[in-house]
Amino acid sequence: MLITPKNKKVYFQDWGFIPYAEAWQKQKNLVEKIVQIKLANRKTRSVQEILATPNYLIFCEHPPVYTLGKNGKIAHLLITEKECQEKKIEFFPIDRGGDITFHGPGQIVGYPILDLENFFTDLHLYLRKLEQAIISLLQEYNLEAGRIAGLTGVWLGINNNPRKIAAIGIRCSRWVTMHGFALNINTDLSFFNHIIPCGISDKAVTSLAKELGYNVPLEEVKPKLIAALSQEFEWEYEVETTQTEREG
Repeated sequence: MLITPKNKKVYFQDWGFIPYAEAWQKQKNLVEKIVQIKLANRKTRSVQEILATPNYLIFCEHPPVYTLGKNGKIAHLLITEKECQEKKIEFFPIDRGGDITFHGPGQIVGYPILDLENFFTDLHLYLRKLEQAIISLLQEYNLEAGRIAGLTGVWLGINNNPRKIAAIGIRCSRWVTMHGFALNINTDLSFFNHIIPCGISDKAVTSLAKELGYNVPLEEVKPKLIAALSQEFEWEYEVETTQTEREG
């Protein structure tokens, strides 16, 4: 069996403010490109023809949208789809794990599109590393964050008034990841009043701005978050200056 070379370089792309459906399709395009390389590698008999698979880290911001994971309950959307339309909030049932969540302005949405065979083949470890990177980032703002057993995501006030600051939901096919995390920076938290976030009704949602008492520029947070992720995953990253997808 031929050994595929491991590639720990990650191409960073900032898609800016982008409609959810467009970003979802762009993710799927990147995932399909990686999967096709992996399938071709399995068929080749020549070491010279083996290609390393690329990895991507995407940051973006979405117009208001609720997304419902494949295991989520539609009852956790507390308003009708018609009311969503009236409030100009999009709604999408999607193919990630987890329940319902909100994406919107003032949030950093991160989509790591990684071939985990370049790193490690352990989804539990992958989720924990995403959490730890966000926990490390928040320490830079003197916020003590952590985990709650059985609840994926990042929380503040774990032992007293727990409140969620980052939601995580992923999909993985042939060890290629998509979807990712949403970190509340200056997010309008009133949007969470119309859902039961992640299916959890007894805990609050918060943002960096709410905790600090002032708005924090997303452009200030992004490089800190990239650095925290890079340290956690031990990858090297290269910034792509365009928003077009890199050819493999």
